Amino acid sequence: MTGPKDDAVNAGHQHVGDFHVYDTTMRDGAQQEGLNLSVQDKLHIARHLDDLGVGYIEGGWPGSNPKDTEFFQLAAKELDLRHATLAAFGATRRPHVAAADDTLLAALRDSGASVVTLVAKSHDRHVELALRTTLDENLAMVRDSVTHLREAGQRVFVDLEHFFDGYRANRDYALEVVRTAAEAGAEVAVLCDTNGGMLPHWVAEIVADVMGTGARLGIHAHNDTGCAVANSMAAVQAGVTHLQGCINGYGERTGNADLVTCVANLELKLGMSLLPEGHLADATRISHAISEITNYPPHARQPYTGVSAFAHKAGLHASAIRVDADLYQHIDPSLVGNDMRLLVSEMAGRATIELKGKELGYDLASDPELLARVTDRVKQMEQAGYTFEAADASFELLLAEEVDGARTSFFDVESWRVLAESSRGAAALSEATVKLRAGGVRLAVIGEGNGPVNALDHALRQAIEQVYPDVARFHLTDFRVRILDQGHGTDAVTRVLIETTDGKSVWVTVGVGANIIEASWEALVDAVTYGLRLHEVRPRIDD
Repeated sequence: MTGPKDDAVNAGHQHVGDFHVYDTTMRDGAQQEGLNLSVQDKLHIARHLDDLGVGYIEGGWPGSNPKDTEFFQLAAKELDLRHATLAAFGATRRPHVAAADDTLLAALRDSGASVVTLVAKSHDRHVELALRTTLDENLAMVRDSVTHLREAGQRVFVDLEHFFDGYRANRDYALEVVRTAAEAGAEVAVLCDTNGGMLPHWVAEIVADVMGTGARLGIHAHNDTGCAVANSMAAVQAGVTHLQGCINGYGERTGNADLVTCVANLELKLGMSLLPEGHLADATRISHAISEITNYPPHARQPYTGVSAFAHKAGLHASAIRVDADLYQHIDPSLVGNDMRLLVSEMAGRATIELKGKELGYDLASDPELLARVTDRVKQMEQAGYTFEAADASFELLLAEEVDGARTSFFDVESWRVLAESSRGAAALSEATVKLRAGGVRLAVIGEGNGPVNALDHALRQAIEQVYPDVARFHLTDFRVRILDQGHGTDAVTRVLIETTDGKSVWVTVGVGANIIEASWEALVDAVTYGLRLHEVRPRIDD
């Protein structure tokens, strides 16, 4: 990329010369509570980050633990990065130890990484209390470590830990650490808000002052005030040209700056070109793919990539969107690989139902009576406890029933029954009996499971599968229960949401009943019915 560094945020679309987008998901992000990455997990994440087009991927701290050491060994053989450069993280030499003799620096040299990011102390009290050394020795540690690695042929970035707090405590010393790192050959001095306590205007003022050192600066922000993204933006506007963050905002405590949000803001709002052209459109897919690897469900309300980021529920919003989608959306969702969603709920007006119907292939605008009937039915059912904003499949079945004048039926249920049995010292066992007719055949099947819903699910699918083999591909993947009127205790109305997949598509259905089993049965029947419709199976009941 070509273009001026220091004028990156002027109006108009600009390419930014040598701006660094630096991901630290696999190192700093992995410090999140409950997040544990295997070596193979890290290799997969690195490939996704490279697909996104980030400039640098911090792989971990070789020498500090066997897993990170193994990662760099395997990365050298198995990673073929097209866009990113792999960086190794480590610390400056220990006090009063020569850089050439420091074992952790040796691990960085031997890692095979062309870039090393060293963490260094920039807060005087941390130097004296945590490192237990002098301020002058700390400067020597920075100088010696950077010089040593540079002489070994590696590029060096320096993360200045606790920089903003250190600057406030002792400005002169914090600035001297920046100058020392730059003079020793560090390409970037990264200003770290390690405790995450800064606010945007403080960051902007401090960065503007540090720019006077002449060093190239970066920003590494934590989210303890909820300002990690805002602080990163403020730092870039003040002149930094190296941005660190984590996918999905992973990290210790409340997390790091969400790298995708930062990059999307800089590209789409400030006209900077940070990723290879077109790669930002992969952001949602990659964000969710990494969520699968980390086993942390995607945050629905995450900016840009969350499933609710462009979801509209209010009828007023839908009315405006029908005229122009941009009236209630700050960007076109496709720019980050996301989609607009219309949520059907008791707050929905006719416009929402009309647009949702259009999304599903139904032209409701040409039939005002049908549109009114569907809208009224949705409101009545939501009053009774149903919810369709998270159960698109059940809404589509409802809509098809109103349009066709009858519910699509692949089978006719005669009866179902569930028994639960438990004995001392043995696990409880549930048994369900389902009787139905399908394809001109009467079927009675018994299913067993570790609970009544599991048993019903097995029995229903085993019966229908005999006539509709496609059902064998359907699997229940999530089961959520909500007690709607808790004041009634065990007599309360229950709502169940069931998520089902066929290995390619995922759909959610809803059931409401006087008890959890009744509600679950309704949702299970909808799930199978919708799946068969999705597979374009022809109903066979009377043949």
